[in-house]
Amino acid sequence: MANFTATVDSPVGRFGVRGTEAGVTEILLPPDRPRPSAGRAPAPVAAAARQLVEYLARARTTFSVALGEVAATPFQRDVWAALAEIPYGEVRTYAEVAAAIGRPMAARAVGNANHHNPWPVVVPCHRVVAASGLGGYGGGDSLKRYLLALEGVSL
Repeated sequence: MANFTATVDSPVGRFGVRGTEAGVTEILLPPDRPRPSAGRAPAPVAAAARQLVEYLARARTTFSVALGEVAATPFQRDVWAALAEIPYGEVRTYAEVAAAIGRPMAARAVGNANHHNPWPVVVPCHRVVAASGLGGYGGGDSLKRYLLALEGVSL
């Protein structure tokens, strides 16, 4: 099954939602400059794109998206599951996420797993911050600040 890409325009650039009938395999952030596919989006991709539009309009605080299979380690899957538990408008530090998955010394590894999260925003890695402030983000600091501000968080 070929991946289909739907795009969502926002004040900070174009997001992409990529996937198949089986689920969403990737969320592309504005720096990636995603290009839309021709034709009709598979249902999971269309639903995720709609939910992303609603989130960006402050009309949605949680996502209900069919996630497709991606290659990942068990540690990455544990981190991503912990990210999905961080409520809208709240943040956790890398160390807090590490502790939540039972690996309290793995804060740096949590950062690495965040970097490889295929579903940013939907699996909210932007809600993980450094103990000393913002921390990194694959979409850049300004996008992370925008997403956090959208949720009412200022750092």
